[in-house]
Amino acid sequence: MKQGIHPEYFETKVRCACGAEVETRTTLKDLHVEICSQCHPFFTGKQKLLDTAGRIEKFKRKYAKTQPQEPASPQ
Repeated sequence: MKQGIHPEYFETKVRCACGAEVETRTTLKDLHVEICSQCHPFFTGKQKLLDTAGRIEKFKRKYAKTQPQEPASPQ
């Protein structure tokens, strides 16, 4: 194995936005993530909508106006 070509390897804590911390080894000294296995819906089984820009409300307002019209019934 060649000397001097490999990056340094550090013990570090990965911090999630939910507050969870996991210790691991990586080439980065400090690592922050938005979502982890403790708060991700796939692992928790709970639906948690992450909406910081109001996109969900904007979508609901936009498509609440356009409801499908019922076909006219023949008389």
